[in-house]
Amino acid sequence: MTANFTSFKRKEIINVTDGMKIGFVDDILFDAESAQVRAVVVFGKLRLFGLFGRGADLTIPWNEIEKIGEDTILVRSDSLSAVEKKAKPNFFEQLFS
Repeated sequence: MTANFTSFKRKEIINVTDGMKIGFVDDILFDAESAQVRAVVVFGKLRLFGLFGRGADLTIPWNEIEKIGEDTILVRSDSLSAVEKKAKPNFFEQLFS
């Protein structure tokens, strides 16, 4: 399969372990010596419209990618689920719980 970076940016990443939508590809890490893709990166979520920066970026190693489809990329990662569960609840979740 041949693909370019633009087509990757349009694909949504989904973790098949728990069905969580992770986001879209924002960057690709590759090994310059071997010219092989090592990981895809999803930028962290903006905090208060970006005024307070953004959350930590998620780096998904290439070996955790199960399938690249037309619209989605399926990954299998227990570590991504743990990262999302550790995230603090947002202001509104705290307010109404």
